[in-house]
Amino acid sequence: MTFCVAFLMALITPLKAQHNPYVDDKLIHFGFSLGVDFLSYSVEGADSLMQMDKYQAVYHARTTAPGVGFSVGFIADLRLARHLNLRFCPGMHFGERTLTYMSYQDTDISGTNCTNNRPSVLCLPIDIPLYLKWSAEREVNYRPYVTLGGGVSFDLGRSKDKVLLQQTMDYFLDIGIGCDLYFRWFKLAPEIRYRIGFNNVLTPIADAEKEDWKLPAGDFFYTDALSKLTNQQISLIFNFE
Repeated sequence: MTFCVAFLMALITPLKAQHNPYVDDKLIHFGFSLGVDFLSYSVEGADSLMQMDKYQAVYHARTTAPGVGFSVGFIADLRLARHLNLRFCPGMHFGERTLTYMSYQDTDISGTNCTNNRPSVLCLPIDIPLYLKWSAEREVNYRPYVTLGGGVSFDLGRSKDKVLLQQTMDYFLDIGIGCDLYFRWFKLAPEIRYRIGFNNVLTPIADAEKEDWKLPAGDFFYTDALSKLTNQQISLIFNFE
């Protein structure tokens, strides 16, 4: 309760007087970020047929509810103009993405005789992005902004003992909107960021076998049910500068 009251007071305080009036005039400044991520896939499916003892099961893949993770990052900001900044924001994410597989036994495609499975894929990507940040005019201690940029990421969570083997590298586009909140000793900027991945991160079975993929027996349909897999992400980020 005490923490909540202190936090609300910290938000109300900037309304009374302008803090850090020259902080945005610095040529270069640094900071760090903490974030909550909602991770998902964009899926293009390809039906996978699995032969069982007495019947056949057709597997369809689709997206499922986003997994929740968190991130930490570093901020290096270069002032280009009064309203424009160039930002280098490397970071690391921790989370999981999940897919839903529906299996329809025999010829029953109506869904009355189906089961589903939801394997999770561990994600530990390291991001190396660049952003352009356009800021509006400052109003007392508030300054809204938008960001646009992109970069590459390298997933350290790739494991050869999983049912789905994902490519290590991805490249992406980020679009964000946020607001700088000025305090006496620092600047806090909550930001919502949407990420679109462009690389097909699915590793075909033929390529995975060359890497000595330890695929559990009978689980090939997890990959066969997919033709393309791309990353998507929505993040709530708190930048401290």
